[in-house]
Amino acid sequence: MVEAALLGYVQDQSLEQTLGKSGLLMSYSLRTHAHSEATRLLCAGARLNAGFRQRVIDELVGHAERPVPPSLGVDVRPVLAHALQARRQEVQTALALLAVWIGFFLVSVLVTWDALDDRFGGNFDVSLDELLSMALFLGDDQLSSVPERPTSWVLFYAGVVLALWAGRAIAGRETLLYAGAGAPRKSFRSAVRRRLGTVVTYAARALAVGYWLTALGAVTDNPYPVIFPLLMVVVVWLHRIRVTSVLREQLSRETFATAHQPMLPHSERYRRIGDAIDREQHAPATLYDANRPFVGAGVPHKPWSFALELRRKKETPSTEPANAVPPQAHHKAQAHPTEPGPDGQTQAHAREPLPLPPANHLSSRHVIDMITPRLVALREATARTSRDSLRALEIEEFVYLPSGVRRDSGVYREENVQEHLADAADDGGEARRHFLRVRVGSWHEQVVVSLLVRVHTQGGMLVLEVVPHVLGPVAEEFREVDAIVERRAGGALREGLLAFLTAPVATAAAGIAAVRTLLSVCRVWLSSPEYAAPDAPLISVRELASTNELSLFQEMDVSRYIKTVQDRIAGGVRDALEQRGFRTDRFEQQIVNVRDGGVYIEEMSGGAVATGEHGRAQHMEGSPA
Repeated sequence: MVEAALLGYVQDQSLEQTLGKSGLLMSYSLRTHAHSEATRLLCAGARLNAGFRQRVIDELVGHAERPVPPSLGVDVRPVLAHALQARRQEVQTALALLAVWIGFFLVSVLVTWDALDDRFGGNFDVSLDELLSMALFLGDDQLSSVPERPTSWVLFYAGVVLALWAGRAIAGRETLLYAGAGAPRKSFRSAVRRRLGTVVTYAARALAVGYWLTALGAVTDNPYPVIFPLLMVVVVWLHRIRVTSVLREQLSRETFATAHQPMLPHSERYRRIGDAIDREQHAPATLYDANRPFVGAGVPHKPWSFALELRRKKETPSTEPANAVPPQAHHKAQAHPTEPGPDGQTQAHAREPLPLPPANHLSSRHVIDMITPRLVALREATARTSRDSLRALEIEEFVYLPSGVRRDSGVYREENVQEHLADAADDGGEARRHFLRVRVGSWHEQVVVSLLVRVHTQGGMLVLEVVPHVLGPVAEEFREVDAIVERRAGGALREGLLAFLTAPVATAAAGIAAVRTLLSVCRVWLSSPEYAAPDAPLISVRELASTNELSLFQEMDVSRYIKTVQDRIAGGVRDALEQRGFRTDRFEQQIVNVRDGGVYIEEMSGGAVATGEHGRAQHMEGSPA
């Protein structure tokens, strides 16, 4: 209870807003979401899901030229650390299994030579090549049955391993080094393929039973066909114990917040990668590609916008409302518009300062400064009266910068980011885009709702753009970590039985994983991604682990958050118009219609209008009388 209360206090304190020197309302959050539920599940997924683990490593290590996209509700650094450690442990297990296989084969060759030497009365004199040829059945058939052919056990057991692995792979079931009790993988497989996989699996199991019956029947003459497969079981057993211990001691709900998490490897490359992740994932700026601008935000959810001509009231009020935010002074940076240079720094255009606007001028900055207090008031009111996720509403100004500069060129440096934020709010450019980002993390950060708000006030027009995004829950298979931790209470005997049943498939999976790791390491070494051409973020680790399937409760919450925040946004825009002496009647009509998916038409002469998804309209001109 004390820890929960302390966490709630830290969350509330981290949401305090401070005004910078330029008057920008920023949210310097003390939370990095390193201990959030979503981060815990992503770390567990890096341990349990080999495909996800490889994608994480390939993106964050193999493509070091790409910056990290904004991490909403998660911390990517511990996810990468767990992925690298899991891969290292998997390779160690694969090497141990390889050593057992080599020992199995060498001992079988020696036993074969001893059996042939006894058959020839101690005068069996062959070269090593001839012995290997006999052992692999490539030469004369000197031994008649399987028990008399010691090396045949190696090939027999290898056939069992490959058959069991193929059966699970064809049926679409997990073929990982560490797999559960055989839960089917959630994928759309054809019925024919599933049935074929079932047939292959049963045939492989029959082959495995035949192997063990034959090996146990000849154990007095040759115990090695029993010993070495059991040694493989022991290796897999130890690997399962090690993985389960990590899940229980570091990634359980009770221990994740306080347990010591793994660190990135101690090398210059990983030090640079870790520093870049820390600098970029929670920065109020990011680089983007025009074809993929909102990487990391999730799936767009009914974006909307409208344009309104600014019209003065007949009598402009000389005083401002009592509860209005005072107009912000024209920032000196606005007189010298800046753009990002090739090195990420800002460069001022050498031209005459722009004249100061009139006192009642409506700027994008003024509209944003009127929206923000309403959002802050919403958060504070919710925190006082309920435990709704809106009490942890995060409000932050964010700027999207065009890609083309290196991630280490200084574009993410704090002073450069602040300068971009100060200049981009009112420049209205197409390349550099300024947004007010409003984020709600609900369901323990598994459902993240973000609203990106952009305001234009150039040319006597007010343009409001609102782009909601939704990040879905973490994949269900990642949540298996809790079930594994609970099953661990069954004891080591249960783990040993699971290791015995899954050892053949795990052996094949370990070999495949080791080969993939070797190829990945060689590819990174050959490509030298740190020297590649600069790029924009392409893949979000959080999006890799998310699903688009929301429960009805989650859909209701998403709708409620978006509508509530949009109402406060509309109220702030209306206050800004009222304060600067502009008419608000047309705005109120448009905001109701456009926000709800309708169409607002001020006046119309002739024609026809149809609304709705399947609406149809037809206009027939009347014939002259």
